[in-house]
Amino acid sequence: QVQLVESGGGLVQAGGSLRLSCGASTSGVIFAIGTMNWYRQAPGNQRELVAAITSDGSTVYADSVKGRFTISRDNAKNTVYLQMNSLKPEDTAVYYCNAIVTAAGSRWQVPSTVNYWGQGTQVTVSS
Repeated sequence: QVQLVESGGGLVQAGGSLRLSCGASTSGVIFAIGTMNWYRQAPGNQRELVAAITSDGSTVYADSVKGRFTISRDNAKNTVYLQMNSLKPEDTAVYYCNAIVTAAGSRWQVPSTVNYWGQGTQVTVSS
C-alpha cells in the first residue's frame, strides 16, 4: 500500500503564493512512479487537471494556470511540487495529488501498479 501525502495548502490573499508538496511513501518498496498530477475541485465543480509531469520531466498545464503555476518533481524523494504564484480567488479549491505507482511489499515480491490519490489539501484565495 502506498500513501500520497499532500501539504502546503492554506489561506492566502489574491496575488500571493503557495507551494504544495506531495510525497509517496510505503512500508514496502517503490519501484517506479509514472506521471504525477495535481488536480483540483472547487465546490459544485468537477475535478480538473491542473498540471502533470512525466518521469522524465515533461510538463502539461491547464490553460487557466499557465504562466502562474509550476510543477516539478524530485524522483529521489518520490515527491511532486506545485508552486502557485499570482493566485486568484478562482484558484480556491481542494487540490489533490495523483500518481501511478509501481510498488511491492518487498523487493522480492511481484510489484503491482496502482493509481493512487492523496487526501487533498485546501487552498483558499481571498480577494
